[in-house]
Amino acid sequence: MKEYTGFAAVYDRFMDETPYDVWCENIVRELGRHDIKDGLVLELGCGTGCMTELLAGKGYDMIGIDMSDEMLNLAAGKREQSGHDILYLNQDMREFELYGTVRAVVSVCDSMNYLLAKEDVIACFRLVNNYLDPGGIFMFDFNTKYKYETIGDATIAENREECSFIWENFYDKDSCINEYDLTIFVRNEEVSEGGQELFLRFSEAHFQRGYTLAEMKEMVQAAELEFVRAYDADTLLEVTDTSERIYCIAREKGKK
Repeated sequence: MKEYTGFAAVYDRFMDETPYDVWCENIVRELGRHDIKDGLVLELGCGTGCMTELLAGKGYDMIGIDMSDEMLNLAAGKREQSGHDILYLNQDMREFELYGTVRAVVSVCDSMNYLLAKEDVIACFRLVNNYLDPGGIFMFDFNTKYKYETIGDATIAENREECSFIWENFYDKDSCINEYDLTIFVRNEEVSEGGQELFLRFSEAHFQRGYTLAEMKEMVQAAELEFVRAYDADTLLEVTDTSERIYCIAREKGKK
């Protein structure tokens, strides 16, 4: 089932507590350490453009790539309101194409976990290396196996006045694949003849794979990027056995 179709319409509502501002400041600080304070930056898995817009507001010339038409339509709406000159492309991270190189590539909110095979991650990383300027920086996050194991098999529900969802989570330790089945109810502006509110129902299945830092480091190196460092995305300190989300920094080191 295609991901982020019905959920796209309410994605920002349910993600309203996501610390995009904090993430943005960390990205800007990290890029600044590598003297990347402006220029072209690509965001992979940009979704509805929350981070893309924030980085554009920091002075970067942004390109956003995502597979979901629905998410990109919402991103385009934000672009129209902000007036930022952002280029959005409907492409697969494993096969994306650009017209030239960029100073940096960023990816947040566990987009890399949607790549379920290591070969797919390496294919994506190779393209990143190909489209980075010499010495350009790649910054991405990912959810760890530990996080998915901690969630395990669980049901999560949230009820709001205009929309609700039920999240049924399943984790397979052998394959390291985490599945979450979403059932979403969104209030329709129309009402029935009896005056009752109407709700639209959407169902989606999402699959993500948990990785370890060692696995990510191996895949970065297999793609011929230089692995620079990694740290806990929540504490910004060293990675531990209980880190749930990890930031990785890699650098372009030449192309064949």
